[in-house]
Amino acid sequence: MTSLESLALRVLLPAFPGTTLPADWAELFAEGLGGVCLFGSNTADGPAAIADLTTSIRAIAPDAVIAVDEEGGDVTRLHALTGSPVLGPAALGAVDDLALTRETGRAIGSELAAVGIDLDLGPVADVNSNPDNPVIGTRSFGPDADHVARHVAAWTTGLQEAGVAACAKHFPGHGDTAQDSHLELPTVDADLETLTVRELAPFAAAVEAGVASIMTSHIVVPALDPELPATLSPTVLGLLRDRLGYDGVIVSDALDMEGACAGRGIPEAAVLSLAAGADLLCIGADKDAELVREIQAGIVAAVRAGRLAESRLVDAVDRIARMRRFDTAQLRGARAAVYVEGDLPDLRGAEVVSVATAANIAIGEVPWGLTPDRTIAPGESASSDRPVILQVRDAHRRPEIVVGDAAVVVEWGWPGPYDGAVPRICTRGYSRPAAAAVEELLRKAGWDR
Repeated sequence: MTSLESLALRVLLPAFPGTTLPADWAELFAEGLGGVCLFGSNTADGPAAIADLTTSIRAIAPDAVIAVDEEGGDVTRLHALTGSPVLGPAALGAVDDLALTRETGRAIGSELAAVGIDLDLGPVADVNSNPDNPVIGTRSFGPDADHVARHVAAWTTGLQEAGVAACAKHFPGHGDTAQDSHLELPTVDADLETLTVRELAPFAAAVEAGVASIMTSHIVVPALDPELPATLSPTVLGLLRDRLGYDGVIVSDALDMEGACAGRGIPEAAVLSLAAGADLLCIGADKDAELVREIQAGIVAAVRAGRLAESRLVDAVDRIARMRRFDTAQLRGARAAVYVEGDLPDLRGAEVVSVATAANIAIGEVPWGLTPDRTIAPGESASSDRPVILQVRDAHRRPEIVVGDAAVVVEWGWPGPYDGAVPRICTRGYSRPAAAAVEELLRKAGWDR
């Protein structure tokens, strides 16, 4: 079982100074640190050095999220010394060629994937309706909501086609502000109807396009919550889940910004953001490992004091893990390869049970299937007071495997002859995209783990 201390690390996305991995940060990754956001200070030595850095991180923490702000145009980390090689959002919006916007996202994604980065904190989905906006400006695709929505969807699709997760930002919309949330707490003083048709429209388009994550903003929206900034507001983040139907990762904007931490400090901002519904917490650039430890301790203390539910941490970690398996092209292929025989029953409350079977010599002992709640031996009954999702490999070659006690069988090997009375999901082999496709099917049937 994952410790509370490890859970508290897994939801953090801080950043260290320098172009190589410091020893104390290596220790954090070994203990479960969720990931790192790279800034210009980390990328200054060029692509080969970035690839070496991400490789060194993954050697310690294979599942760590490695993120960057690479929006194109004015905001670039990989090309901070030379300027971005691709058009920025405002220029793309002016050209209004959705194919070009999609190709720009794909080009950025290909470059990021080549150096080991798997989460891009873009695109900006803010509608720059206030020309005096000091922090969005040319980072936006334009001042019209429908126009921005189309380009956000195109850019997101292109980036994710390259296998890099996108992050639409800054929810619920930072475009109609005249203050910089890095320095103070801005307010968007619009009514709910205006927010819906202007601010929320590009985020709804991003959700429809399958965006892997959405970033919060440190702004107050009185029509939704007159007191707390969106990053810390259960009401605002609840709107994202409930009204927009978003089930992916919610990423906080950097918690070292005054809009989030002023008057409360970064550890307390982290606790409040998690409690509000955020899953992955950006901390800011060039931080010491000691600060990460302080945030970790603050989260642990909040759980033990009853201010933050441990289940909220577990939920956040699960969402982050699903995002790490993200690759649009591969997931699309997995969905096509996986098929269902029969109708899936109601799987609410179901547990996952694996039948321990040795792999053939060519495959060897490697991970397979969804993480099981328990493992049984071939021939052992899977009977339970809960519905059972029974995972098997090449069951047609192993007549000793008992499938009759299951609610559904997931076959991770060759889909051989089958005359079982319960429905079967066939995957044609294990891969992380296949696991994601199976999870989608199970959740549609009510599985809620």
